[in-house]
Amino acid sequence: MPPLPLLPVTEVLPDLGRALDDGTSAVLVAPPGAGKTTLVPLALLDAAWAKSGRIVLLEPRRLAARAAARRMAQLLGEEPGQTVGYAMRMESRMSARTKIMVVTEGVLARMILDDPELPGVSAVLFDEFHERSLDGDVGLALALDVQSALRPDLRLLVMSATLDGARVARLLDGAPMGVPVIESAGRSFPVEIRYDERPAGTPIEDAMAKAIRQAVAAEPGSVLAFLPGQREIERTAERLEDRLPENCDIVPLYGQLDGKAQDAAIRPPPAGRRKVVLATSIAETSITIDGVRVVVDSGLSRLPRYEPATGLTRLETVRASRASADQRAGRAGRTEPGVAIRLWRAEQTAALPAFTPPEILQADLSGLLLDCAAFGVADPATLRFLDPPPAPALAEARALLLGLGAIDAAGRLTDAGEAMRKLALPARLAHMVAEAARQGQAGTAAELAVLITERGLGGDSVDLERRLTRFRGERGSRAQAARGLAERLARSVPSPLRGGWPDAEGVRPGGVRAAARDARVVPPDATPSAVFGGTSPSRGEETVGALLLHAWPDRVAKARGERGRFVLANGSGAQLDAADPLAGEAFLVVADLQGKAQNARIASAVAIAEEEIRAALADRIETRTESAFDPQRRSVRVRETARLGAIVLSERMLPPPSGAEADSAIFAAIRAHGLSLLSWSKEAETLRQRLSWLHRGLGAPWPDVSDEALVASLDDWLMPFLHGEASFARIDPGAIHAGLMSLVPHDLQRRIGALAPTHFDAPSGSHVPIRYDGEWPVLAIRVQELFGLDSHPSIANGKVSLTLELLSPAHRPIQTTRDLPGFWRGSWADVRADMRGRYPKHVWPDDPLTTAATARAKPRAK
Repeated sequence: MPPLPLLPVTEVLPDLGRALDDGTSAVLVAPPGAGKTTLVPLALLDAAWAKSGRIVLLEPRRLAARAAARRMAQLLGEEPGQTVGYAMRMESRMSARTKIMVVTEGVLARMILDDPELPGVSAVLFDEFHERSLDGDVGLALALDVQSALRPDLRLLVMSATLDGARVARLLDGAPMGVPVIESAGRSFPVEIRYDERPAGTPIEDAMAKAIRQAVAAEPGSVLAFLPGQREIERTAERLEDRLPENCDIVPLYGQLDGKAQDAAIRPPPAGRRKVVLATSIAETSITIDGVRVVVDSGLSRLPRYEPATGLTRLETVRASRASADQRAGRAGRTEPGVAIRLWRAEQTAALPAFTPPEILQADLSGLLLDCAAFGVADPATLRFLDPPPAPALAEARALLLGLGAIDAAGRLTDAGEAMRKLALPARLAHMVAEAARQGQAGTAAELAVLITERGLGGDSVDLERRLTRFRGERGSRAQAARGLAERLARSVPSPLRGGWPDAEGVRPGGVRAAARDARVVPPDATPSAVFGGTSPSRGEETVGALLLHAWPDRVAKARGERGRFVLANGSGAQLDAADPLAGEAFLVVADLQGKAQNARIASAVAIAEEEIRAALADRIETRTESAFDPQRRSVRVRETARLGAIVLSERMLPPPSGAEADSAIFAAIRAHGLSLLSWSKEAETLRQRLSWLHRGLGAPWPDVSDEALVASLDDWLMPFLHGEASFARIDPGAIHAGLMSLVPHDLQRRIGALAPTHFDAPSGSHVPIRYDGEWPVLAIRVQELFGLDSHPSIANGKVSLTLELLSPAHRPIQTTRDLPGFWRGSWADVRADMRGRYPKHVWPDDPLTTAATARAKPRAK
């Protein structure tokens, strides 16, 4: 092996070698620029334990994996694919000579699940573990289980720049002396931190473009700018076009670019030229972009956020963590002193979260659960995770996999789940491809799955059907690799001609041992049309929208109100730009959403006909008959609705109910809207007030006639007097009176009049009504009608005195009393003096007890 360059990590390589010679696990903490990614795997090649197998190096991203493999191969004077190779989705450079295999993190889980003993692997190195991706956490948990149960000789090394090494060591600890934590110094040049706050309301693209122009004018060297996503990168590039010096090249760098474009972004600029690299967080770690000495940091990241309540994973733009900000700034000091410009105030840095939350705490865990089931682990909590997966997200994932038929009630993998797992796709997409295979459309479904998981293929249209058509005609290397992957995916599921689930080996990312070679899955001489099912639906085939329903039945969207606004079957809201061709469709199947859950932006979808929805999701459509009260018509109306979750597919009015059904509908309306719906006659109101007063004063068996009690006992008092009509206007007011009376025991009904009479017979001969709407019964009567009465009026056999509301001739209150004799002998004189002036034609005697009561006005005697 040629001599390796001297980098900071060189000093600790002997210690690391001894640690892995003496034990099977270690932790290496080394800052960016220390050389751990390229030097550590090469240094371990000479270890005795490494002679029998490959060293597998895990990288969080494809860009980093390719860059690491190429750099190590360069140090050996070779090309990738010889001593050092790499394997990832849609790309692989490997040979029989390969001793160091650089892979993306998801590949390790596939390797373990295909053969848990990991034959031919001597060590697994987890690079940049501080990023805490879900694939990285799952890979480490599975590797630890393999090491403890099957491969005690397997070496595991966790490497990171910013990580609590002691905590990881405790997770790895299985050796008597514990797991060593080795720390390496870094090598970086001074970086000056400057702050240039983005004004409130200024789009990030405008602020970034301005900061870049100023940096290019004031500082030498290339510029690396961090933005949250592809859209912001494209908009910033537009704002910089023709506004930078002639020797400046604007280069994008994000995950959806093909490998060649990504590699071009990290290559040194030609002599005499400068680069402005507009990148996402993909450029934070693992790679060095030569020539960069200025970093401009937006302070933003775009992270996936899974919402168990809605079952949606959405990309959310959030503040970058302090660790990310430090990593970004460090990019400016990798090769020489540099400058980092942050587009926020200095004091805001302390308020940033310390680290980016581990993905396992906020991700869709259906893939994790499926992998665990394939590994024979029904409960992921039995594995060793640095952060255990949250129970709510696991419950949501378990419900999804049960619904897809991938696991049984005990959490064991089903045949369908095994077929899904072999596809190396997210659970929903794997289910789509497997189900499409039954219709002979595995190829179309596989192409869709690749389009959805590999952004940028087929253009940027929201309409997946348009992207699919364009993708099929693309000729670039990335498109060709994607079509190759789709073909391998299609061939790894059951042949539509043979049926049944395959027992063949699945396809791993990178094309390792493609299942297309297994005659038990697809015949060797099968034509492309036998696998892909053609390019357009024929009779019996499903459309693109119908295929997507296998993955997202809960994301059927129906147009509502304003053009471009939709409601999803799961109850969430979503929207499209009104100018988008899909904005006018009645129904969509949505594959990707971005933004807030109740007002998310539809990033990819396809139109679908209502007939297709009904045919494909018949078992999920619920037909309901609903009764509702129409306040204008004062009647119950009935409609039949067909619902898919929160979406009303159709509704129609039905004839009003009759008989017992009508009575039940009347009761339902009363329970919802109250007793005021009934037409209460004056007699019924008065009876209810009298009974209420008797119940308060005497208790049972006098009935409780409060709103709550009457609504609760509708069957007892109102039902016998209804006649099966669903209109309140058709209910006889006398039925309410009769119903109330029926609540009174028969032997007490005759006593109502004696205990709570409706009227008082005044000395004047008037029949005056008594009110029972308060705490005490009230008699409102003109004072002249009580002349000559020297005892207070009472009811209930003289036991309850009426509250007298004495009225003027104009029926206005002049006195309230419960002691009429005392009133005559006391305040009457003052009342008389006041009333004589106001009503001179009425009788106002000095002695009312000796004056005859009267209900008529009399002229004053002369």
